[in-house]
Amino acid sequence: MAQSDFLYPENPKRRQEVNRLHQELLDCLSDSFHATNKLIGVLNTHLGCTLPSIEMKRDGTIKENCDIIIQAMMNIQKELQKVDEALKDKLEPTLYRKLQDIKERETEKIAIVQKVISVILGEATSAASAVAVKLVGSNVTTGIINKLVTVLAQIGASLLGSIGVAVLGLGIDMIIRAILGAVEKTQLQAAIKSYEKHLVEFKSASEKYHHAITEVTNTVKHQVK
Repeated sequence: MAQSDFLYPENPKRRQEVNRLHQELLDCLSDSFHATNKLIGVLNTHLGCTLPSIEMKRDGTIKENCDIIIQAMMNIQKELQKVDEALKDKLEPTLYRKLQDIKERETEKIAIVQKVISVILGEATSAASAVAVKLVGSNVTTGIINKLVTVLAQIGASLLGSIGVAVLGLGIDMIIRAILGAVEKTQLQAAIKSYEKHLVEFKSASEKYHHAITEVTNTVKHQVK
């Protein structure tokens, strides 16, 4: 038992809590890598993009891994912006406005995109049209991805950002040293609060992101049947 544990008997429990929260954060990061690669696969397959897949940097810090996802999302948004600009250029203004109208039926939007998708991509598949409708100019790009990018940037800039991803294999005492650095172990509660705050925001943004990607992949599956 550490000497400070005699003065702060709750520290052992807090160490365990920091360890658990650290694992939850890494799980969320890992899930975001997986979901982003699924989205990249859909874009490359159906919208003719050439985006590279991303991989978690096991010997890197939390910030470095957040930055990898952020960069991938920025690249995704650039590709979607290109498709959006092409649709705006090729469609009549009234038809383009219908794509932005949340009240318009999705089947109608797909039919609209189908009119020009072959000119833009060189193919005219319903799956490509469905992906464009689901992603271009939708809440996925304007809200969900932007929110997740913001949360990841906040995590990277916090005291958690400099923590190594691989510290979990080092044992709890080593994890605490890696997490707190020069911070006294008596401030474990502050570390716990930081984890909890960022996890709530990360989980919320991540769940919406994963749900949106699942909707896109399910739509593609339905279109190619």
